Amino acid sequence: MNEVPLTLAISRYDHVEDLTAGRIVPDGIRLTSLSLPIEEIFFRFLKHREWDVSELSFAKYASLISQGDTSFTAIPVFPSRIFRHSSVYVRRDGPVRTPGDLAGKRIGLPEWAQTAAVYSRGFMVDQYGIDLTGIDWVQAGVNEPGRGEKVALNLPAGIRLTPAPTKSLSGMLVDGEVDAILSAHAPDCFEHNHPNIVRLFPDYMAVEADYYRATGIFPIMHVVAIKRSAVEANPWIAMSLLKAFEEAKRRSVARALEVTAPRFPIPWCFEHARRAQELFGEDHWPYGVDGNKTTLDAFLRYAYEQGVCHRLLTPEDLFPQSVLSRVRI
Repeated sequence: MNEVPLTLAISRYDHVEDLTAGRIVPDGIRLTSLSLPIEEIFFRFLKHREWDVSELSFAKYASLISQGDTSFTAIPVFPSRIFRHSSVYVRRDGPVRTPGDLAGKRIGLPEWAQTAAVYSRGFMVDQYGIDLTGIDWVQAGVNEPGRGEKVALNLPAGIRLTPAPTKSLSGMLVDGEVDAILSAHAPDCFEHNHPNIVRLFPDYMAVEADYYRATGIFPIMHVVAIKRSAVEANPWIAMSLLKAFEEAKRRSVARALEVTAPRFPIPWCFEHARRAQELFGEDHWPYGVDGNKTTLDAFLRYAYEQGVCHRLLTPEDLFPQSVLSRVRI
């Protein structure tokens, strides 16, 4: 078989390193890997489709699929996943002391269609009964002004979303112009230890573990997208890449569990990995559809209810049949 040349752009993760470094070679593929800042990867692939395979925002991918974009598809590889109770920031002296206090407030976010914000609004509704239409939403850059939405929205009736193109969320939170912000990236005011800016959930790890036990949701932030033309020309490349990503992840997890000579400069990293398996199961970072159905279904519902997706998608709408037919890897 002649090798198919593909270019992949993805962030630096230990669980993809064996693939991007060439220690794992996908069957039938000659892979060239690019490591770039995540914002650059997203922008260049969304705007220009500059490479064949790309890490991509889950929300933006789902939104474009829901709007009929047929230029790409994806494989169920999820390089970035993180719970989002940790990404709610408030003023220490402000009116938001508990999750319920978010109701009726003025809340900032970098993009309505940011994946992290979709999950945050989802748990606000499902876990705390907050009406999103009762909130004054403000959209702005996290630390710099000028950020805008990357995909078209279909906002539900009653949602009030106001752009603030000349301001930053960090500055507005410090000045009291917003009561809270939802942001995947911590604002500068928090990272620089402003004495009046705190997380809403200071003990977020315990809160997020309880959330997982209650819901089974382990939030997926990014997917791996592929230009549809590449898959149509060689349908088998989707499964070949999926298998290669899975093997890279398996090797990374084995390194994390190594007790004799820890592979990461994190004290007790092997114990953290073992405890993750106790909570999430032996495959504590699953790829594929079946092992992620609860999370996928919840996210797609949130995205539709919030107007990020223009129609209600199912997981089967997101991935090619060649990988859906495989039960789980």
